Amino acid sequence: MARTQVGIVGAGPSGLLLSHLLEELGIHSVVLENRTQEYVIARVRAGVLEHGVVDVLRAAGLAQRVEAEGLVHEGIELRFNGHGHRIAMSDLAGGRTITVYGQNKLVEDLIAARATSGGTLLYEVSDVSLHNLDTTRPTIRYRHDGREESFECDVVAGCDGFHGVSRASIPEGCLTEYERVYPFGWLGILAEVAPSTNELIYAYHDRGFALHSLRSPSVSRLYLQVAAGDDLTGWSDDRIWSELQQRLASDDGWALQEGPVIEKGIAPLRSFVAEPMRYGRLFLAGDAAHIVPPTGAKGLNLAVADVVVLAHVIADYYATGSETGFDRYSAACLKRVWQGERFSWMMTSMLHRFPDEGEFVRRLQLAQLEQVVSSRAAATALAESYVGLPIL
Repeated sequence: MARTQVGIVGAGPSGLLLSHLLEELGIHSVVLENRTQEYVIARVRAGVLEHGVVDVLRAAGLAQRVEAEGLVHEGIELRFNGHGHRIAMSDLAGGRTITVYGQNKLVEDLIAARATSGGTLLYEVSDVSLHNLDTTRPTIRYRHDGREESFECDVVAGCDGFHGVSRASIPEGCLTEYERVYPFGWLGILAEVAPSTNELIYAYHDRGFALHSLRSPSVSRLYLQVAAGDDLTGWSDDRIWSELQQRLASDDGWALQEGPVIEKGIAPLRSFVAEPMRYGRLFLAGDAAHIVPPTGAKGLNLAVADVVVLAHVIADYYATGSETGFDRYSAACLKRVWQGERFSWMMTSMLHRFPDEGEFVRRLQLAQLEQVVSSRAAATALAESYVGLPIL
């Protein structure tokens, strides 16, 4: 049977970054992915990197394109009652910023780094199954190129997302799961039009939430709150732009520029945490262990933090032979995860219209927004959470 030190299930950002970090530490890994490379790159996901995440990429030699093409933002705008209010994150959070850089670009960078180093990365694997996780010699079995394959390893990293096999491989009763499903989704579009803003706009409106984000100087990313279960067939491009115009409207002469829609989709919103993030020699990371609504821009950033911690505890194991780091992995990650969940829940609750809640809740939301934009202490709390907590 073949053998490696670390088996990584999933070639999204967390799995690819973990493989790179481990290689820098002299630890070999094999990455398995059930999709094609083209599919993995094409997925349009998160686009906001915390200050600390950019530092991680820089330290790992992965930030060349981020620094060349990423859009550094020092603030965001909260817009409600037709007025825009800038939250000066950099001033409030000790000079820390965010960088807008599409996840698909980050995946391209990570794949290129693995190819340059000769790392083992297998696409289009199927029938992945995890075995002997509660021993010191877990085994991963899979099918690739029509052949049944398997290898033994010391550690398995489950980086295969919410619907992957990793969390599902943990025996019943060994995990506690916490979940909140929100009664709405996000309709997101990519449009071939220069962004109408230099910084992200979060808009609270009686018709529902809207967000104006960016992907590049020539491509805009925009979102609308829609009803849970809405179908794209009911959302023509004209209807989408009409809703965006109404919800993002401002009294200062600002205008939303429209352009061809090149991609659109609807995603449900949920908060989810599985505890602990370890079973035996299986360690969950990223969406395999936790999901956040995208309002707080935390999903990708929490995944990066997970694998940074995991790389350190694995390195400590090989350096000392002690499993002390393994034992503290889950608690170390979950402390940050729950802060990310809290912030994402707060932003979601403050900015979205809930279908079963009336005028009382709407007034509370407006009061909270007024407090954030009028109180330096409240704005600082939001800014510090948005730019991100220290990773280590």
